[in-house]
Amino acid sequence: MSLALWEGRGVAQHSGGRNRMHWLIDGHNLIGAMPGLSLSDVHDEDKLLEYLRRYRARTGHRLTVIFDAGQAYQPATTQKSGGITVQFAPHGKTADRLIMRRLRRVRNPQAVKVVTSDRQVQQSARQQRVRVVSAQEFAALLQESSPGGAPSAAESKPERYPSEAEVEEWLDIFSDD
Repeated sequence: MSLALWEGRGVAQHSGGRNRMHWLIDGHNLIGAMPGLSLSDVHDEDKLLEYLRRYRARTGHRLTVIFDAGQAYQPATTQKSGGITVQFAPHGKTADRLIMRRLRRVRNPQAVKVVTSDRQVQQSARQQRVRVVSAQEFAALLQESSPGGAPSAAESKPERYPSEAEVEEWLDIFSDD
């Protein structure tokens, strides 16, 4: 039996009777706890997502990261990719508020953990019997699961393929003609 976690219904996923862990993460709270990341960096969310992709690849856990809205107005967005759901709170709402709303809909608290150092969110999670992991604890876990520390610039960039002219040049250099 397979039920979707967070995808509109807030129920935990079961796979052959075995629960897969789902982490609900306060994104900017975690960035503030990550060595080498800074909330003042315009690319802080992307850098955090690189760590989370590595963690996801290693563990198979599902991750939902919720970020506060930025300084400028932007509509709320949700994107899903490879077991990671990324949501930006709409202008005028906070990630904390969205996380607490999701916590109220959890049906299988043993399959969910929340990452935050915000006391109000922690209290809400505990009321729902969801395990709380501080941002500092999870940051240490991400550091452990990321060999060599921060993802390299090469890992963060998409692969670049050579242009047609470059291919022709290499063929001229290395061909047996």
